[in-house]
Amino acid sequence: MLLAIDIGNTDVTLGLFSGKRLARTFRVSTEARRTVDEVALLLSQVFPEMKRGRACDVVLASVVPAQTRRFADAARRLTRAEPLEVTSRVAHGLAIEYLDPEAVGADRIANAVAVLERYKAPAIIVDFGTATTFDVVLTGRRYRGGVIVPGVVTGAENLIRRAARLGSFELRPPARVVGRTTEESLQSGVFYGAVGQVDSIVRRIAKEERIRPTVIATGGLAEAIAAYSETIDKVDVDLTLHGLRALHARRKSGRKRS
Repeated sequence: MLLAIDIGNTDVTLGLFSGKRLARTFRVSTEARRTVDEVALLLSQVFPEMKRGRACDVVLASVVPAQTRRFADAARRLTRAEPLEVTSRVAHGLAIEYLDPEAVGADRIANAVAVLERYKAPAIIVDFGTATTFDVVLTGRRYRGGVIVPGVVTGAENLIRRAARLGSFELRPPARVVGRTTEESLQSGVFYGAVGQVDSIVRRIAKEERIRPTVIATGGLAEAIAAYSETIDKVDVDLTLHGLRALHARRKSGRKRS
């Protein structure tokens, strides 16, 4: 078995693999005050298989340094395996063309590797999280770079916080673009604004790189945005977890060859 842990700014996504099959996933909030004991208890409750003595490796991607050690220590305690922490240094087989490769987020590396394994290049990955990221993968297993914009929910929350007369609202596509109430107007602006942003950036990337990419969406709002987007081809909500599994498999096979 393999425990894959994706630590984001808002959520932690957990996945348990049996071989290449993703057996189960679980999502929890990124709670800053959890102790190592609490994380270990959480993992053992979500995945009781790990308490039954079955061999289990661990791979971890994190963009929250304060949480990395807690989850790594908890996973180590439960599995007695040394977690593989994803960085640019373990992205074997992926040519990272960022000027500073170590600045590329671990989740973005995992997404790029997953796309190369599950789809084809050239590709653009749109990941809807705390930030919305666009990552470009070219033929030759090249990670070209990407775009980072405020996340859909992040932007909406900031708008409400800074505008005295705007209240909270349900984020969903309204029946029409032209709102007849303040809530409808906010829903339309945030949702269709996100759709338009995705399509515009994807088209600009494709033109600049002179590619006809497969566009894969992942993250919490992927399915909702994809339903209205003109450029998103596929939705893969577990893309990052599959990338973590692929990175672990590459690292393990490399060790066997050496």
